[in-house]
Amino acid sequence: MRTEHTKGNAEGDFSQATGSGDRAALRQLQLVRDSLADSKAEDIVAIDIAGKSALGDHMVVASGRSNRHVASICDRLITELKDAGFGNPRVEGLATGDWVLIDANDIIIHVFRPEIREFYNLEKMWQAPEVTDEKLH
Repeated sequence: MRTEHTKGNAEGDFSQATGSGDRAALRQLQLVRDSLADSKAEDIVAIDIAGKSALGDHMVVASGRSNRHVASICDRLITELKDAGFGNPRVEGLATGDWVLIDANDIIIHVFRPEIREFYNLEKMWQAPEVTDEKLH
């Protein structure tokens, strides 16, 4: 079962990002992964959340070595998303650089300092097995 939802409209030139929604989301996911790797982000994890949440189709979690590194990773990623025609993502936490959340419509990106990431452990929460109707003991 897939959750149907309406995603916000991002402003910008979508000429490079247009096409099938699934293909555009996969191109955007690849751009995010490449940008994070090029910025030397650490422990990059991509999680498929399609059908689990109305937030988006994918969540990407990564770490930077310091506040400055986290902010630098995110500045570059935001610029690359805009340049690729994916619009202007919504961003929270860039000023402090402890935990930056980038909402790029289909993809939610979290970039943490390592100790903050370990404390919140988002990957564990989102990668938990789905509960079925079976009886659990």
